[in-house]
Amino acid sequence: MNQAQIQPALAGIAIGGAMPVAGTDPEAGSLYDLVMSSLEEDQAQDIVSIPLQGKSSVADYMVIASGRSTRQVAAIAQKLAERIKQAGFGPVRLEGLPAADWVLLDAGDVIVHLFRPEVRSFYNLERMWGFGDLGPAPAAER
Repeated sequence: MNQAQIQPALAGIAIGGAMPVAGTDPEAGSLYDLVMSSLEEDQAQDIVSIPLQGKSSVADYMVIASGRSTRQVAAIAQKLAERIKQAGFGPVRLEGLPAADWVLLDAGDVIVHLFRPEVRSFYNLERMWGFGDLGPAPAAER
């Protein structure tokens, strides 16, 4: 997909607002940008991006976000999957949609985890996948 094909697909998706994003932003018009824009537009909360290059061959980025309720988590996931497909990035694999406590979207180069806040704090994926970025543990924890 070239730049001319991507831009119309991204039309109407608001980009803006500060998000706590670890790492650097990839090139404009990418799948990653579409994911981040869609989450922002759908009012996902506590959006965190973890670059996986050099950590895992599963994907280039893992994005973790929260919804206020199971209904919002499901709506965010369904809209994001549809936007990715309409933008020409192919179909998205969705897991966990019926319960919507934790929904996984596998879009290939970007994996998105959407949680209800209580479930997110229980699993704490940010800590698990951010192991290389946390630095040494304080002496009291060793």
